[in-house]
Amino acid sequence: MPRFVCQTCGTEFTLSQEIIDRYPGWIPKQCRSCRAEGQATAVNGSPDLDPQTGVFTDGGCVPNPGPGGWGAVYVVDGEIIDEAYGSHPDTTNNRMELTALIEGAGLVPPGIAVPVYSDSNLAVRTINEWAAGWEARGWKRKTGPVENVDLVRRAYTIYRQRPELDLRWIKAHVGYTWNEYADRLANRWRES
Repeated sequence: MPRFVCQTCGTEFTLSQEIIDRYPGWIPKQCRSCRAEGQATAVNGSPDLDPQTGVFTDGGCVPNPGPGGWGAVYVVDGEIIDEAYGSHPDTTNNRMELTALIEGAGLVPPGIAVPVYSDSNLAVRTINEWAAGWEARGWKRKTGPVENVDLVRRAYTIYRQRPELDLRWIKAHVGYTWNEYADRLANRWRES
């Protein structure tokens, strides 16, 4: 098993062969301990941040609208605890992203505090910023109806009732291990 040296603390460490095979040529910069410390203080989207604990969600369809899928994986210290995925024959990217957030929350036992990551800034902002105002206006926007209101209401209710789940945006397709894994789960519908 290849050995690496942490650029932060100088400790020698290893990674599983599965991870090494998944990212040929990648050389990790930090051991798990230093990476965890960095996660506590780093800003979302930092190129050196590769979160190893949380729920990672993704969804999409091809074409949009069209057939699509969603995926969610719950990981603690780089180990998969649970995962789920599904598909729909006629949907949109936004519906699949919201479905992934809903299903991803269900992977975590109540009371367990973890971040929930989505690479859909729209979905994250919908739940974290806009849904409260829409609810106050009877699920209407100032400019018209709320799109995907059925899923927005479900997701908003779940995350409001589960404050231990910290919904965060993560940049897509930049090599974050578990975001890429969630993307593969979301695309499993294409294999059938």
